Amino acid sequence: MSILLYFCSSLLLSALFSLLFLKKIKDSKYNLPPSPWKLPIIGNLHQFRGLFHRCLHDLSKKHGPVLLLRLGSLDMVVISSSEAAEEALKTLDLECCTRPKTIASSKFSRNGKDIVFAPYGVVSKELRKLSVLEFLSTKKVRSFRYIREEENDLMVKKLKESALKKSSVDLSQTLFCLVGSIIFRSAFGQRFNESKHINEEKIEELMFEVQKIGSFTNYDLFPYGLGWFMDFVSGRYKKLDKVWVEVDTLLNHIIDVHLKNPIDETTRDRPDIVDSLLDMIHKPEQDDQSFKLTIDHLKGIIQNIYLAGVDTSAITMIWAMAELVRNPRVMKKAQDEIRTCIGIKQKERIEEKDVDKLQYLKLVIKETLRLHPAAPLLLPRETMADIKIQGYDIPRKTLLLVNTWSIGRNPKLWENPEEFNPERFIDCHVDYKGNSFEMLPFGSGRRICPGIAFGIATVELGLLNLLYFFDWKLPEEVKDMDMEEAGDATIVKKVPLKLFPVLHH
Repeated sequence: MSILLYFCSSLLLSALFSLLFLKKIKDSKYNLPPSPWKLPIIGNLHQFRGLFHRCLHDLSKKHGPVLLLRLGSLDMVVISSSEAAEEALKTLDLECCTRPKTIASSKFSRNGKDIVFAPYGVVSKELRKLSVLEFLSTKKVRSFRYIREEENDLMVKKLKESALKKSSVDLSQTLFCLVGSIIFRSAFGQRFNESKHINEEKIEELMFEVQKIGSFTNYDLFPYGLGWFMDFVSGRYKKLDKVWVEVDTLLNHIIDVHLKNPIDETTRDRPDIVDSLLDMIHKPEQDDQSFKLTIDHLKGIIQNIYLAGVDTSAITMIWAMAELVRNPRVMKKAQDEIRTCIGIKQKERIEEKDVDKLQYLKLVIKETLRLHPAAPLLLPRETMADIKIQGYDIPRKTLLLVNTWSIGRNPKLWENPEEFNPERFIDCHVDYKGNSFEMLPFGSGRRICPGIAFGIATVELGLLNLLYFFDWKLPEEVKDMDMEEAGDATIVKKVPLKLFPVLHH
């Protein structure tokens, strides 16, 4: 047995070193971006300690805004400047708008049957078109206004109870529950807490599990069976299957509710996107179309909606409230505007039309998106052809990663970039809708997040309610706001945001 293991190990190492040698010969033909020093086999993996976006930011400061890294056998180009991002996401968008295929993305997307991870082509375009038409268009987002108003009203009532009791609240949990309730009612016609399958604790835990397990596995990074062996021994495959089953169980529950419960006068929030897509699936004329919608496509869309929608909007509000508490001047200015525009006499419920009057609140949200993008690294793309970015050769099948967190803190673009200063956006052309490359919280180009309108509407009304009805204080035992980050694909405040709500009369 020991002789066999020695023979297999030798064969494996020989194959790996041969691969590295051939790779080096191939690389010499290109003017590749600068790269930090690498170790054999593992490449630059040893240089990542801590949060990935911060490690990439530090490496880019040393080696340049277009940086080549090798993760095992995988080549990755990291972009950390607005100029390079504009080339990749606008000028060369068509050449690098597909997604890399990984073990986790293949499994959770059901082999490319969702919006987020589907390779660029007919499927990704059709699913994106359907999701916008049935859920994310401006007209549809406006039609969900009553849901946002009702759910914010419920949140305010609960916070008033805490204020009267003079007890602190976990605002992180409160905001997560608010966004979850809005999305589940709008998209799935169900309340967040109406069954054992749908509650905030379960959904929150499941989302973070998907993020944690959904990154690159050893199988994606190391060839010739080495990665497979490492993932098998570590139990990663078992964990991946477990999380996938939990996600699929939730999706099956959502679909079963729609199939078993027809729409009647009691189902106020329906028909919804699930009803519409189920109707399309069961239409006989689908057989004549080049693209045929299936249950797997439906699962992919609704999975994207809750995984991408719930935590990103909640995270943005959490960071906004944390920064406002840290900056009393900005808090006072925002509240003065809100209370002046809406009126001194307190309303029972805030209406969404009130948001249009509040210009400074919109600047606060812009500044939060610049300083604390919920997803600091845009989802990876893969080049479909040999291209050049900033004069460097980027070979086909190379991963592209845009560090929007780093771009938003670039001192060449922003004065005092670490400072939370909404006034910087007064008379400033920069926006968050993918047209300005100085900040890219939602991405840009063909792969831009289609849920911008829904997310911004949720964040604006949520913050408006928090700032109109309440003043906010840190607990007495807390002397300063802890702003440490945590997370994987999305980055949240590590220490939950606990504050005292004080009723404003």
